[in-house]
Amino acid sequence: MHTWVPALLATAAALLIAVGTVLRQRASGPRGGIGAGWSLGAAIAFTGFFLQATSLGLGSILLVQPLVILAVLFALPLEAWADHRHPRPSEWAWGALLVVCVVVFLLIARPTTTDRRPEVVTTGITVGVVTAGLIGLVVVAERCRNDHHRALFYGLASGALFGVSAVLIKTVAWRIMDDTFSVFLHYEIYLLIPILILAVVAQQRGFGSGDLQTSFPAMNVMEPTVAMLLGVVLLGESIDVSVAMMAFLAVVLALASIAVVKLAKHAAIRGDRWEAPVTADAVV
Repeated sequence: MHTWVPALLATAAALLIAVGTVLRQRASGPRGGIGAGWSLGAAIAFTGFFLQATSLGLGSILLVQPLVILAVLFALPLEAWADHRHPRPSEWAWGALLVVCVVVFLLIARPTTTDRRPEVVTTGITVGVVTAGLIGLVVVAERCRNDHHRALFYGLASGALFGVSAVLIKTVAWRIMDDTFSVFLHYEIYLLIPILILAVVAQQRGFGSGDLQTSFPAMNVMEPTVAMLLGVVLLGESIDVSVAMMAFLAVVLALASIAVVKLAKHAAIRGDRWEAPVTADAVV
């Protein structure tokens, strides 16, 4: 399988996820409530999720996840159109940096998929421990009275849970390609469903936390980080570069994370401003 196929699917997934996220974020009320437009956003995001799952089945996590993170960049013109404005120069600058970092990483790393199947015991223990810790974060977030800390915990938990689900999606895709109906005889599908549900719930609570400047960046940084780490640990994915080049790629990924945080903060600040008049009208 040529790498351009999963790369193209991952890019399309990022675009649809961006559209769905913008719609859902704007239709989310306080404490996770939903309004008009949320269902459409969810349907579009689900389509993007399906494309992401397909790309994970065909390509490496180290290839797909850096491309999916471009959803933050795609959201830039969508939000500008919705707000009837032009993106700021600083937003385009951070967006350009993100694109450069992703392209540099993929050109140097050249990740390829692996045929290694994860061990049942190792995967079960790893996913179980990570998920238990993230459920703990959700519980803490639910009990937290500080909006900033609540948003942070929800963002970290939902992003990391989506990262865990990316690895499980890849293993489920393998099962489907090997034997479609045998997927229900293996544990991965039964781990994936509850983790995805918990991730969506935590994400929605993060959207409605009232502090999107914190939750949105945390989500977008944690998902690829956790997915790529688990891809290396559980699936044996790797990149064939020298130690010096590995250090350089670490710097590139760090810069990409900073760009994601900056773009997400711009989006969150605009989201707060957009919600302000609605709140005022509601009070009146």
